[in-house]
Amino acid sequence: MQPGPSERHLYNGLTRLEPTLPATAYREADAYRLDLEAIWYRSWLMICREADLVEPLAFRTFRIGSQEIVVLRDETGSLRAFHNTCRHRGAQLCQESAGRLKARLLTCPYHAWCYSLRGDLVRVPSKSLPEGFDKADYPLYRVALSVWRGFVFFNLAQDPSGEAESSFDPASGDLANWPLETLVTGHRLSKVMNWKIFWENFNECLNCPGVHKDLSRLVPINGRGLMARHDDPEWARHADNDAPEFCGGLRAGAETWSRDGHVHGPVFAGLTAAERAAGQTYATALPSMFIVGHVDYVRTVRLGPEQTELTAEWLFTPEALVQTDIDNIVAFGTQVLEEDAAICEINQKGLRSIRHEAGVLMPEEYDLRRFHEWVRERHAAFQA
Repeated sequence: MQPGPSERHLYNGLTRLEPTLPATAYREADAYRLDLEAIWYRSWLMICREADLVEPLAFRTFRIGSQEIVVLRDETGSLRAFHNTCRHRGAQLCQESAGRLKARLLTCPYHAWCYSLRGDLVRVPSKSLPEGFDKADYPLYRVALSVWRGFVFFNLAQDPSGEAESSFDPASGDLANWPLETLVTGHRLSKVMNWKIFWENFNECLNCPGVHKDLSRLVPINGRGLMARHDDPEWARHADNDAPEFCGGLRAGAETWSRDGHVHGPVFAGLTAAERAAGQTYATALPSMFIVGHVDYVRTVRLGPEQTELTAEWLFTPEALVQTDIDNIVAFGTQVLEEDAAICEINQKGLRSIRHEAGVLMPEEYDLRRFHEWVRERHAAFQA
């Protein structure tokens, strides 16, 4: 039977023809600069875990577009972030990507201006100072930091609104029952991928039957090219059927994302029956990251604006790393990411055609429409 009038509004799919972003948005230098200025330089971006900067004086540097930032833990244990730029003549302060400072100072390698780890200018080696010069007027350029459940975010805007938590999609899953703060990295993977094409690929499963055959077997509704029950225009025909191919979730007997679908270590104790049954809970924070909570581990994916900055991490409790068959888990997630990277590269290559001005969205690609609107709104706000 067809859905009645009162049920049609429950259908997720697009009901009219919608264009994609223009092809130039993926390939032209001007579009890249607009993305940086309107989105990446004005958003909360996940950059690392607190555990990556444990000891006082530990530091890491990060590049977003043309901007290089140093994040450090000062002598009191507080995290701080600054542009990696000396206030004298703009020299780079830290040349290494990570390490531990030799002293409680940031010293410019060019002319030896010295800054405290709070960013204050404390010493200038010049024999005399110009009239009116006050060291208090030349601190390092501070960058806003926000820590959410063990994840470190920064925002390059001079006066950013909200905190890192405000960057999460309100429709994201609730990860309150996962012990995110205490997890440690068991495996890390980096891939080459365009950030817009990645998020588009993430937001639809029309590609799943052809691109992700093993994932489609693990998550049967994906094998139908759908992400959720109401993606099907004829969902009402199966409204009372709770089989995974209609309602979502993992196949019968599967427990988590792994090669065999089974857990290979301890299960998180605080999860509800519904969270265990789902097998996967997603939380997204555009433009830079998403987290997936599984019953026995957590996956994170962090992106940057360039093509070389996708980093995936598999997080476990310290105890689980001793007991868990990580290879079985990592192999499956790696396979999915490799498949995503390969198909995204094919997409990027095809977008180079000078005849291709824009594509068209199919009904199942409603979340792509939402992502495109998110991009357009931020471009418009910047250009207003």
